[in-house]
Amino acid sequence: MFTGIIADVGRVQHIRPGPLAELTIATHFDTAAIAIGASIACSGVCLTVIAVEDGAFRVQASAETLTRTTISSWTEGTPVNLEQSLRLGDELGGHLVSGHVDGLARIVERRPEAESVRFSFEVPAELLPFIASKGSVALDGVSLTVNEIAGNSFGVNVIPHTLACTNFKEARPGQLMNLEIDTIARYVARLLGVSVPGAATATPDTISGLTP
Repeated sequence: MFTGIIADVGRVQHIRPGPLAELTIATHFDTAAIAIGASIACSGVCLTVIAVEDGAFRVQASAETLTRTTISSWTEGTPVNLEQSLRLGDELGGHLVSGHVDGLARIVERRPEAESVRFSFEVPAELLPFIASKGSVALDGVSLTVNEIAGNSFGVNVIPHTLACTNFKEARPGQLMNLEIDTIARYVARLLGVSVPGAATATPDTISGLTP
């Protein structure tokens, strides 16, 4: 479990492609303190550490993870939002984030607003009922508050600190981000007998419900 408060922006250092891709991610974390088998949210995707070295750690991504997330489009140098798993007693600064991606959101607008930056995201229509104004979403692992919903898009405001300390600093229109709906929305849907759509068909090249 995570909080959506990013602790470091790492960089993809090396990728070994394949059905079980292996990624080496450079980080400012003290890698000597990272246990093999630990969970780290990598741009919102919960991945298991399989090896560590000085200044970097290695993780694997299965074929399903590659299909459901933006990882398949990562290249060497891609910035990656990093958060280590929550420990009992830690401050819950954002909201509860599981690291299980529900779909992909596309940035359709980035514009300055006062001292912050307003982003608008387009999402598959089937995920919109699980996103509420003033509710929480995780975008590439970043806990954000939804400002408004219009059509099949929603907007968030990113303050200067978040902009400087996450990959939102480099984010541009057309870019895809990993979207996780609020855990509360997931359980409300369960109680109401509404299934949360999977993202098996949502790939960086083909996203059901999004316009090209």
